[in-house]
Amino acid sequence: MAKKGGGKQQDGKGDGIQVVARNRRARHEFDLLEKVEAGIVLTGTEVKSLRGGKASLEEAYASIDRDEVWIYGVDIPEYLQANRMNHTPKRPRKLLLHRREIERLKTKAAEKGLTIVPLQLYFKKGLAKVEISIARGRKLHDKRDAIKARETKRDIDRALRDRS
Repeated sequence: MAKKGGGKQQDGKGDGIQVVARNRRARHEFDLLEKVEAGIVLTGTEVKSLRGGKASLEEAYASIDRDEVWIYGVDIPEYLQANRMNHTPKRPRKLLLHRREIERLKTKAAEKGLTIVPLQLYFKKGLAKVEISIARGRKLHDKRDAIKARETKRDIDRALRDRS
């Protein structure tokens, strides 16, 4: 007789995504043009450390070298229970993408003023993924305009909510 209802239970989320780290400054400092989901090549101790919720994308950026996408500056701290075979916390890590996605990223990133920034690091169906984006840097006045627009939208929403 077959088992019914087997498998892992999701805790209220249908897509099974567990976010480990977000790059909150990226949304403030850049205009995000196009988002892409990529796999990431990790060692065993890096996965263990990520499952503990430890990672930082604050200084991270991505670049394309010889038709491969690499991510630099991602800080995954050493796994405390590991032995001397632990990983280097800020080593460059390879991203896994389809060839046509790499070509599209390469042509977009070659344009003046565009760069590739990581937005979040997460587990999806047990696999580590990175959401990266083609982005254009904002000037100081653009940042101020975005903050002003966000505040006015918040004030309007608050006024509508209080009115109801």
